[in-house]
Amino acid sequence: MSRLIQFVVLISVSVMLPLANADEYDLYFLGGQSNMEGFGTVAELPDELQGQLDGVMIFHSAPMTDQTAASGDGIWSVFRPGHGTGFVFNDGKNIYSDRFGLEVSMAHALHAASPNRKIAIIKYARNGSSIAIGAAGPWGCWDPDFQATDGEFRGVNQYDHFLATMRRAMADQDIDDDGVADQLIPKGIAWMQGESDAASDLQTAENYQANLKRLMDLIRATMHVDDVPVVIGRISDSGNHPSGKVWKHGERVRTAQQDFVDQDSSAAIVTSTDDYAYSDPWHYDSKGYIDLGRRFAEAFKSLAEPK
Repeated sequence: MSRLIQFVVLISVSVMLPLANADEYDLYFLGGQSNMEGFGTVAELPDELQGQLDGVMIFHSAPMTDQTAASGDGIWSVFRPGHGTGFVFNDGKNIYSDRFGLEVSMAHALHAASPNRKIAIIKYARNGSSIAIGAAGPWGCWDPDFQATDGEFRGVNQYDHFLATMRRAMADQDIDDDGVADQLIPKGIAWMQGESDAASDLQTAENYQANLKRLMDLIRATMHVDDVPVVIGRISDSGNHPSGKVWKHGERVRTAQQDFVDQDSSAAIVTSTDDYAYSDPWHYDSKGYIDLGRRFAEAFKSLAEPK
C-alpha cells in the first residue's frame, strides 16, 4: 500500500469507529504558514482569552524543516495561549511561547457556541512554507512529491511532518487521560497559507488553486471524511515594501483561493484579513489574530448548518 493509504487505514480506526462509552471530541486541524503559526503577543490578549480553556484539548507539533526526520512529536494538553511562533516540544513537554495565533479566539468561540461539545485541535504549521515545489526555498514545501537532491532525509517535506503529527495525535485513545476512551469526530480544516506561493513566479500563483485542492483532498483523506469543512483565510498585503506590494502575485493567489471555495460546497473563505493592521511587513497584529480566529469559528458554524 502507498504511505497515504496505509496512514488512512491506521487513523480511520481512532477517528471513525464508534467506541463503547467513548467521550466525543469535535476535531479540527490547523495548518499553513506563518500567519497560522501566529505572531500575536500573548500579553495583549484580553482577560477572557487568557488561561486554560477546559473542554478543549490541543496537540501541537512544533514546526520542522524539510530534510529532517518526521516524528510528529507532541502531547495532548488542555488548551491555553502560547501556541504561536516560538512554541517547541522538548523532552516530552510543551514549551510555550509568548505568541499566539488564530487558535485562541477560534477555540473560545467554538466552545462558547457549543459548550456541551468537547473540542480537539491538532496544529502543525511552518513559517514560510509553500505548497508549490518551485516556491519552497529554505522554508519547506507541502507538496508530497517534493524532495531534495541529496541527504539522508531528502524525501521528507512538510506533508510528511503533517502525516507524522496526525499519526502521533490519533494514536492516543484517551487524549484527556481520564481513563475513558475518546472518539475524535472530524469537523474542520483551518488553512492560512499562500503568501510564499504569491511571492514566487506568476505560474506558481496560477497553479495555486489546483495545488490547494490537491492538498485539501489529501488532508481530508487523513481525516477519513471527503467533505469535512475547509475554511481558508484569504491572504492580504501590508503594502510595506518599496514596490507597494509584499506579495508580487498576491492578487492572483487571492483569486485562486476564492475559486477553490466557489467550487467546493464544503469550503468557506475568511476575507476580513484586508482590514487588519500588521506588526511587521508579513504578519498581523494581535487584534488581527483575535478577529481572524473568531471569523474562522463563524465560518465553521455556518458550514455545519443544514443546507
